[in-house]
Amino acid sequence: MSNKTKRGKVWLAVGGLVKSSEGNWLVVKKRYGGLKGKWSLPAGFVEEGETADEAVVREVKEETDIDCVVKGLIGLRTGVISDEISDNLLVFLLEPLDEGKIKHQENELYEARFIAPEDLLLEKEASIMLHFLIKQNITFTKPGNDELNPGDQFNYSAYKLFF
Repeated sequence: MSNKTKRGKVWLAVGGLVKSSEGNWLVVKKRYGGLKGKWSLPAGFVEEGETADEAVVREVKEETDIDCVVKGLIGLRTGVISDEISDNLLVFLLEPLDEGKIKHQENELYEARFIAPEDLLLEKEASIMLHFLIKQNITFTKPGNDELNPGDQFNYSAYKLFF
């Protein structure tokens, strides 16, 4: 079964904006898909049994070997593909725990590295969303809160709010 069939017609993905202590952004060049050969944020699909913020930390680690913590939610990119697939991407701001050696996932990526946002703006091979995020100059995020319980009747094993 292909990934597209397995996911059904509603997709939930996550992307991580990882900023280094110098203000550089962690970007990747994918080997496949619509962003093949372009710089973009590390990203991937939320898997069964994980929250979106756990998924973004996992995806960044898998793609770049950089461990991160989530600082907050930046926003949502949502669209419809071919009038039928709801394609949704939650973008989180992350802080790297170690900015050491990046080790990119060979089978999915050509490259991964920290690049200054002003250099990414000049890069023709950067995604349209990267250019948009840089121009927006994001200065705030919605932090997560996992201290609430909506009630045992819902049977949540994880429950977080980003407001």
